[in-house]
Amino acid sequence: MKTKHTDRELITLFERYLDNERQYSKLTIRAYRDDLEQFWHFLQNTGKQISFTKVEPFDVEVFLSELHDQGDATNTIARKVSALSSFYNFLANNRLTAENPFRYVQIKRQHQLLPRFFYDQELNQLFKTARANPKPELAERDTVLLEVLYGTGIRVSECANLTLRQIDLDNNMMLVHGKGNKDRYIPFGHYAHEAIETFVKHGRKQLMEKNHQEHDYLVIDYLGKPMTARGIEYSLDQVMKRSGLHSQIHPHMLRHSFATQMLNNGADLRTVQEMLGHSNLSTTQIYTHVTKEKLLQNYQQFFKRD
Repeated sequence: MKTKHTDRELITLFERYLDNERQYSKLTIRAYRDDLEQFWHFLQNTGKQISFTKVEPFDVEVFLSELHDQGDATNTIARKVSALSSFYNFLANNRLTAENPFRYVQIKRQHQLLPRFFYDQELNQLFKTARANPKPELAERDTVLLEVLYGTGIRVSECANLTLRQIDLDNNMMLVHGKGNKDRYIPFGHYAHEAIETFVKHGRKQLMEKNHQEHDYLVIDYLGKPMTARGIEYSLDQVMKRSGLHSQIHPHMLRHSFATQMLNNGADLRTVQEMLGHSNLSTTQIYTHVTKEKLLQNYQQFFKRD
């Protein structure tokens, strides 16, 4: 490996390569840079905050999943994958990174990656781990994060912006400010209700008073300040690490799990689309797969062989 470079330096080196050796137009180089910038911001907004040279295939999978979730067309995703793969080929050829994490990614027009989700036993372990935090106020906070994200399917960024005024505990409804300034009402169940109520009355109150904070945001850090999306992902990443689960997991999978659970239990696509805040129904359709347990149940029920 050669001398270490910052991510910004790597982008500059790649742009020079596109300009001098490939002789691409300025417009094409700008498009490559925009794709790299988007991927860089994604890496910085995860709990890991990793650099280009530390990316693993699972990070790529989560990135592609989020592109699907935000409604990017298949052709758009394929173009971004091509740009990022070219970037990593350049790094690998110049011994600036060990390998290309996009090497085996293939985006076909008639194929979409299935979103990864949590199985029941994994969710149970996560909730158990959150409640076991030795600091009661943080145990309540982490439980709220899990219950709200899993119980409503809202995005991590939407959870970060959630205020007490947006939550109606009497009717178990919350007003969520989504992408593009689009608001939507989302119901939540008694588990989320109990977690929110307990945290607001105890853990949140203690942290706010202890740190002399006054604001209306629901989720807060140990200093009583509003949590950012990055802070939420970091906190949940710590819960996941303490859980002892061996598979690679990401907070965004809570949203996938919510959608999967809704559809597998009979909810119609339009309802799930509304709750997830998707602009296009086609984005929601990626969740219409069934879990392995559901497949096995159906197989055992309908394929009888004595």
